Amino acid sequence: MALKCGIVGLPNVGKSTLFNCLSKAKAQSANFPFCTIEPNIGIISVPDERLEALSAIVNPERVMPTTVEIVDIAGLVKGASKGEGLGNKFLGNIRETNAIIHVLRCFDDDNIIHVDGSVDPVRDKEIIDMELQLKDLEVLEKLRDKNVRTAKSGDKLAQKIIKTTEKYILHLEAGNSARSVAATDEELEIINTLDLITAKPVLYVCNIDEASVKAGNKYVDAVKEVVNDEDAEVILIASSIEAEIAELDDTEEQSMFLDELGLEKPGVHYLIQSTYKLLKLQTYFTAGVKEVRAWTITKGTKAPQAAAVIHTDFEKGFIRAEVMAYNDYVTLGSEQSCRDNGKLSVEGKGYVVQDGDIMHFRFNV
Repeated sequence: MALKCGIVGLPNVGKSTLFNCLSKAKAQSANFPFCTIEPNIGIISVPDERLEALSAIVNPERVMPTTVEIVDIAGLVKGASKGEGLGNKFLGNIRETNAIIHVLRCFDDDNIIHVDGSVDPVRDKEIIDMELQLKDLEVLEKLRDKNVRTAKSGDKLAQKIIKTTEKYILHLEAGNSARSVAATDEELEIINTLDLITAKPVLYVCNIDEASVKAGNKYVDAVKEVVNDEDAEVILIASSIEAEIAELDDTEEQSMFLDELGLEKPGVHYLIQSTYKLLKLQTYFTAGVKEVRAWTITKGTKAPQAAAVIHTDFEKGFIRAEVMAYNDYVTLGSEQSCRDNGKLSVEGKGYVVQDGDIMHFRFNV
């Protein structure tokens, strides 16, 4: 599934450094604004210990993890919604993503310039929020104005559009984002066609210094307080540490470095997993001697549509799915043992795939 998360934030908050740690793509990172102009794109493997456990049992020829696409979008500035700092281009890049990773600088360092002269992640967040909200207001007002005449003539759909857009306009003008509107299904049907930037789910990443990696600091506390009513996750990452980890190719060296810092895993592992959850994604597996593979689906996907992720023919000719729960498979140690112990079920078109299911599809084309 070609799903994208966009990394956004003001210039010099650590977006490109974080992107490099995630993808090792070596996007240019420097101590001046607009270092990133064209968005950098990286395909990120999603860490999943279940894949390793299945591989240990099956011993396949190859192992294929699932992936998420990460886009490093250039730093926004105040006035971006009006085109400041190549703003229109950057906002267009954000619109193409499915979710937003909002990086906030939460550390002091006189050697790294802040575009507004001081460290204040709450202010930085409000600047980005306002620019995105202003861009969405522009889109909403355009749709509303387009339908005014038709609505006056009695057109029911145009009247619904007017009512819905005005509800969202009032909400955004009050300094809120579209994702927090209490909308009906009918209203969402209209709004979803607009691909509003502030309707996208968001994950906040506090870029901290090494000393704050476990307990956080006053900046992190301020961020958590301000996003308290947003139903959004806040993750702490020290991009300087992550950059050092990314330079270590040897896994043993990585483990030793993490042990010295008292950390279990690199912060980017938690970030990738949180991004996956943010997009409401889950994983099912196929396991055979040729390949053990993780497949990405959205939560609530039924068996035929899950099969289509492998190949569209699987959905067209779907007959049934043979399903084993991950815990049963690992506990019993093989597919045959699952069959022998009644832990392999045969499911039809209505089956909703569960996270971690191990599946075989039977189909006829």
